[in-house]
Formats: sequence, structure tokens, C-alpha cells
Amino acid sequence: MKAIAVNPIIVALDVESAAEARDLVTRLGSHVDFYKVGLELYAASGMEVVRDLLAQGKEVFLDLKFYDIPETVKRAVAQVAKTGVRFLTIHGSASIMRAAVEGRGSSSLQLLAVTVLTSFGPEDMKDIGSDCEIAELVERRARKAVECGMDGLVASPLDAAAIRRIVPQETILVTPGVRSAGSAKGDQKRVATPAEAMRDGANYLVIGRQITRAADPAEEAERVLEEIAGATAGVR
Repeated sequence: MKAIAVNPIIVALDVESAAEARDLVTRLGSHVDFYKVGLELYAASGMEVVRDLLAQGKEVFLDLKFYDIPETVKRAVAQVAKTGVRFLTIHGSASIMRAAVEGRGSSSLQLLAVTVLTSFGPEDMKDIGSDCEIAELVERRARKAVECGMDGLVASPLDAAAIRRIVPQETILVTPGVRSAGSAKGDQKRVATPAEAMRDGANYLVIGRQITRAADPAEEAERVLEEIAGATAGVR
């Protein structure tokens, strides 16, 4: 396989129990070193699986999309900052992001602002009372996140190129909604292939079902890495 400087895959552990998560991590072995723990698994096992992953030397993306009154967010972020988690998601509202940055303090925790969910479509924008286009809202929130001192952004791969044009180079860009050609989209509406997302400026790709539900998750992870390496060789 062609070498990739940093493995960009974050596997989404969207499973029902810590036992299922451990089984997946074991099956993936050294092929993946970064995992996302989201609401479903967190509701099932709390910080247990997070501690297990950290103890194995894995990186953890805690995707809880904090959104509450600023003081509560600040104090909750301060607790996460003690754990050794690498990424934590925060709702892209200015007061919430500023509170999260304050709560993070001098720790190594990196905060990611959620721009617009990859499941959002035009009808969802109308439902929240917004008349602007999705792309406009994404760019507005991206600019605000940088202004508030966030480390990075979570955004659809379809928005990656536009975001890269308006944020500092060091801004971390994590893209969910990534599927290889021919893979099922599930409940995602705004998706792209891994190679497309990387070419457009993503640093990390969150991939779930394509890998976790494969007959051989490790083999599928390697296939995705091969796909990225082949398509982006000499581009970045």
C-alpha cells in the first residue's frame, strides 16, 4: 500500500455496547488507531469504553455535541479535558464555543465545532426557521468557530473545499458522511468518497458502517486507505 503520512480514518463505534465496541477494536487491530464514541455508545457505557480505548493507546473522538447553558458546557468540557480524549464536539453557537474554550483551559483537548449535520437537507433548514442555504450557514459557523478559538470543525465533505478557503491552514477539518463509491448512504444526505474529501482539504474522515459492518473490518479499512493513497498521490 502507498504510504499515507497520517492515517486519516476515524472509525465510528456506533454500536449498542462496550462489548461490541471492544470486539470491533480487536478485529481492526493496528489498522485503525482513532475511534469516535458517539451518543449511542456513550449512553450505553459512559466513559468505560473511552478509558478502554485510551488504555490501548488509541485516540478518542468524543462526539457528544455539547449544547447547554455556557456555565454547564464550560464545566463539562473541563471534566472531559482531564481524561486524555483528543477531540470533543461542541455546538457551533458562539456563546457555547467560548464557554468550551474556557473550560478546556491549558489542556491538550482539541475542540471541534459542529457546523451543519450531514443529515440536514433544505427541508431541515426551513424547519429551524432559516432562509439561508446550507453552504451559507456552514461558512458563517466556520468563521465564528475560528473567531471563538476552536481548534477545528466537523462538516460535510461537500463543504470541505469552501471551508478550506476561509479558515487558517492549521484548522482541523473532520468530515463525516464519507462513503466509498457504491457504499450505502444510510441516513446521510450530503456525502462524498474518502478520496474526494481528502482532496478537498479534510484532515480526518469519520467512517462507520462501511468498515464496522464489513465481513472483514480490517481488510475494508486497508482498502479505504489504498483508495485514498491511490487517488491523492502527488496531490497534497
